[in-house]
Amino acid sequence: MSRSQLDEKQALEVGEIARLISYILFLLVAVAMFVAAGDIPTSRFEKLGAGAFPQFVFAAIILICLVAIILTVPKISSRAYGQFARYAMLWARRSYLVFVCLAALGVYLVAMPWLGFSLASLLFLFGLQMVLLPRSARAILIAAITSVVFSYGLNALFADVFTVFLPKGVF
Repeated sequence: MSRSQLDEKQALEVGEIARLISYILFLLVAVAMFVAAGDIPTSRFEKLGAGAFPQFVFAAIILICLVAIILTVPKISSRAYGQFARYAMLWARRSYLVFVCLAALGVYLVAMPWLGFSLASLLFLFGLQMVLLPRSARAILIAAITSVVFSYGLNALFADVFTVFLPKGVF
């Protein structure tokens, strides 16, 4: 087996590890949601209870995740586990913009109660466009216009047309 075929096989096995981790995370979330669904209050008119249907759905998800985990583990060689961190770091470096967008979204969600919907959205949209778009005068102008329209324009639309008031914020 050539070196490139070996690297490709290792990369596929590392991908299987990533899928295995996602199956485990989905399993943990489904178990937590199954337990939480059991705490839904029931009325006297329900025979099974309000949480029965969600529990059936989460039980099915738990079963699917368990089957996926059982079928995935034999596909992974022991040396792939050692290579996982290296391949994960390579992927993270190639996909840094995903992390930038997620961090910007986190800052936006934290800032919204203080800044309000319009100002937080304006800063979020303009900042993210400055990261993702090429920086030319035309691109900056378009980013500014779209940021204003989608922040203050949406706020006006919801307030005036739908009579739904978005968060005002402290400022």
